[in-house]
Amino acid sequence: MRTILARLLPAAAAATALFCAPTAYATSTPQQVSSAVKAGVSQLEGLQESSGLFETDWVLGALAASGQPLSAVKPQGGGSDARSAYRALVGNPSTWPGAGASVADFERAALNAYGAGIDPARVSAGQNLIARILAYYDAAAPGWYGGSEAFTSTVFAALALAETPTRKDKQRVPAALLEKTVTVLEENQHSDGGWSYEKVQGSQKAVESEAEPDETGAVLAALCGAGVPVSSGTVSRGVSFLEGDLQSDGSFAAPFGPNTDSNAWAVQGLTACGINPQEAAFTTASGHTPIDFLIAGQLAGGGFVYEHGEASPNEYSSQDAVRALAGGTFTATPPKGKGGQFLYEKAFTAGTPSQLGLVVATAGGLEVCAVSIDPTASKSTLGAVLAAAQAGSEPGGCVTGYAPTTGKGKLTTVDGTSVTPGHVWQVSLDGAKAATAKLSSKIAVGDVIYLALD
Repeated sequence: MRTILARLLPAAAAATALFCAPTAYATSTPQQVSSAVKAGVSQLEGLQESSGLFETDWVLGALAASGQPLSAVKPQGGGSDARSAYRALVGNPSTWPGAGASVADFERAALNAYGAGIDPARVSAGQNLIARILAYYDAAAPGWYGGSEAFTSTVFAALALAETPTRKDKQRVPAALLEKTVTVLEENQHSDGGWSYEKVQGSQKAVESEAEPDETGAVLAALCGAGVPVSSGTVSRGVSFLEGDLQSDGSFAAPFGPNTDSNAWAVQGLTACGINPQEAAFTTASGHTPIDFLIAGQLAGGGFVYEHGEASPNEYSSQDAVRALAGGTFTATPPKGKGGQFLYEKAFTAGTPSQLGLVVATAGGLEVCAVSIDPTASKSTLGAVLAAAQAGSEPGGCVTGYAPTTGKGKLTTVDGTSVTPGHVWQVSLDGAKAATAKLSSKIAVGDVIYLALD
């Protein structure tokens, strides 16, 4: 199994690479890109509802990518800022996302909450979006989320887990977990080098079918966000697919025709991998790039159309274009603004059920789940989490047993895997340095808990 490397590029570095594109290749200058972003941001801000929310919450990441703190985005006439409004919405698990929720709801919310400057694992005492994603992990099909046929959900699970680091910019989930999904993405690459919205693994006919530029962009962002190097065969083949899919006007050949969203997704994938979408490989013989195509779809009012020739802006296409032009990926590092860079819950609230993410590396592989606890104080303990996980987790069976079960001592056994001479169970919280795992080890609200033998 490959070793997952550190995250490649923060959003700010990606934006710099885009705005400072070599003039020998680029046909859209940094000034033109900046002007397009500025006009697009102005148009998007004008769509804010009186509640402080937007019709599509993807606008949050687009504004963040442009450098706009969401705490400063308020509706005309006053009211709640966009960050506070979104936190209030998704932070109430009794009303959001409601009946019929899927893992896609939590993936989208995690990416947009992060861009808005909300720690997705600590939206509120009762809402942990990272744990909710882990609750959809398919124990029977390692690396998949939402079922072994849900390819796009699995892609966006990888994006949400890899592109929303902790407030200290550490990868909050263990590399061993990301590796499982990297394998899934590798096994679903088409023979032409790209990816589509459907699972192709196990079907040669599907593998040989034509890939799509937008899903390819999303998968590239997931792979590079997880630390897979651009030099790897999987990523380089994906990039080559996009090179070959480029049309003379700078658009990518999407199944439903050239459009802003497909171009934006492809550009975001390239940006996540540190590839300039205006370099020679993405400049056509007629001198057009994917950035040119995006800018050409902008109307006088700043909004963007879905397809060139349309007369009215599309909010979804506008946010996609702004994020891509601003150098964002499928989220963005939140700019610092009033109230700090992040809003986050700081402690458990006694009497309020709270979820935690738990990953256990046993001799048989990884056990992954969300665990709900009923805290009695501002902090909890590893022992309390293990007891709750044994009683019930999502998915079930995450913890089938552990020892000791009482006291404060060191863990000796978890899920049938016992310590051997020279080894101990260790616990890492949110990607921090591992320490000896004890029943008394302190657990804070929103922690992702990783247990492994060392």
